[in-house]
Amino acid sequence: MSVLDRIEKRAIRDLLGKGWLTHDGMWFYHIYKEFGIESANVFNKAAIKSLAPIEMKRMKRVLGVAKENFDTFDELTDFLFAALELTLPDSVFKRAHFSAPSSGLIHWVWERGQCFAYKGMKQIGAIDGYRCGVLYRIGCWLEALGVTCSMHPKIDGCLMHENGACEGEFRVFLHG
Repeated sequence: MSVLDRIEKRAIRDLLGKGWLTHDGMWFYHIYKEFGIESANVFNKAAIKSLAPIEMKRMKRVLGVAKENFDTFDELTDFLFAALELTLPDSVFKRAHFSAPSSGLIHWVWERGQCFAYKGMKQIGAIDGYRCGVLYRIGCWLEALGVTCSMHPKIDGCLMHENGACEGEFRVFLHG
């Protein structure tokens, strides 16, 4: 029996997800320490933007989605929520709540104080200048999927730090 046959899928997903989060955090930390918070933010968003199309192509393959674009909002949200579940370890996925309360609207809310990026940026002392990369990544995913969207509220920094809560919505428009 191979090691992959002995380990539960969730444990593998959590190991890989936590490894990605740790790498992402360490990469950001070292850019921040060497070049400052503004450079770290710029490079972080550039990396996210260039990674999103690759992630979505891989995610489509893993989830068995062969079509280029989604025909319905339900197809899009089913895919997006599955992608989030596959990407995020349980320790993160259980604290971020995504829903589609109406067609064209994707709502998010993080449990108070529980965003992994917020906690990490506080820990390294960069929270005052941090520009949210987490929700930016989801916006980049949507763009990579051929979806036009707007985010409300518009995030310039970190909502959890600025308001004590992180909640909002993406308004999405499928291309016909």
